[in-house]
Amino acid sequence: MASKRDYYDVLGVSRDVDTAELKKAYRRTAMKHHPDRNPGDKESEAKFKEASEAFEVLSDQQKRSRYDQFGHAGVEGQAGAAGAADFADIFGDIFGDIFGGRRGGGRHQGADLQYHLELGLEEAVQGVSRNIRVPTRVRCTACDGSGARRGTEPVTCTACGGVGQVRMQQGFFSVQQTCPRCRGEGKQIKDPCSTCRGAGAVEESRTLSVKVPAGVDSGDRIRLSGEGQAGPRGGPSGDLYVRIEVRPHPVFERDGADLHCDIPISFVDAALGNHLEVPTLSGRVKLKIPAETQTGKLFRLRGKGITPVRGGPPGDLLYRLVVETPVKLTSRQRELLEEFREIQEEQGSRQSPKRQSWFDGVKRFVESLRG
Repeated sequence: MASKRDYYDVLGVSRDVDTAELKKAYRRTAMKHHPDRNPGDKESEAKFKEASEAFEVLSDQQKRSRYDQFGHAGVEGQAGAAGAADFADIFGDIFGDIFGGRRGGGRHQGADLQYHLELGLEEAVQGVSRNIRVPTRVRCTACDGSGARRGTEPVTCTACGGVGQVRMQQGFFSVQQTCPRCRGEGKQIKDPCSTCRGAGAVEESRTLSVKVPAGVDSGDRIRLSGEGQAGPRGGPSGDLYVRIEVRPHPVFERDGADLHCDIPISFVDAALGNHLEVPTLSGRVKLKIPAETQTGKLFRLRGKGITPVRGGPPGDLLYRLVVETPVKLTSRQRELLEEFREIQEEQGSRQSPKRQSWFDGVKRFVESLRG
């Protein structure tokens, strides 16, 4: 017969491991090798049982002390002899998610709901109150959420004794599972309510007022406590989360607390300069365009952006100038531009320094290739 592995090695822990780390190590090992996750794998099943045996000994201070002193001989015949209820509780805490189990007999909270609220940029920046209509499940008033006909009450489940879980023996240990008869509630309804048919809740649409604070952005959520679905059997309701979606704006683009705006200008205004009226969220302002302004030039109005919903100074409003080439020229315009081009070519690089330096760079690059 093969000798048993050291219990500490089985769980991958040091000999001075504390209880919390021991439980974490057992969780990792047992979850990896649990038979439900490895059906038909005999090796995983053996490792799962080995880990369970190691944890059952090392989690008991008296057994651990004897094991540290005498090894396996000190706990011979005692592994698996602990109270079934104690071990099952530990196992149930760790593997409740596998079986979908939960402690019965309690008043479970209802499900949370999510609602998508679409806003314009101005509404998001300034804040707004909106009414929304939410379909949900609310507590049945006929039975006050119990699910039982008025004048009667749910009775204790005969299968689980009201605890909401049943034990299934697997070798030397037992596994807790959700009671299939009461589905973990610990109670059964013998005479269901005719209005909700025993569910304890009914479908209903409600109109709620949502106060949206100033400065919200897409992805922000507003929590309305207790406005979610009603809890089963009269349990507390869940919460409603209103998720904000801000529509694209035809003029401004948002970047955190800053706003961006592209302003098309004629090449004449860019060359000679001008004063333009430009938009802000609160009206129009005058913007001075200096002569000889190049396309892509940024102008910043400090503090004209958005005040963040979580606090902090307001952002800025940034204007980017885009020089627009004229289209559908008249014959007179074309004549003037041809004359302008002749004059500009005479001036050379003095009036178009970037253009000249770019062509000089291209020339050097081509010559380097010829080598």
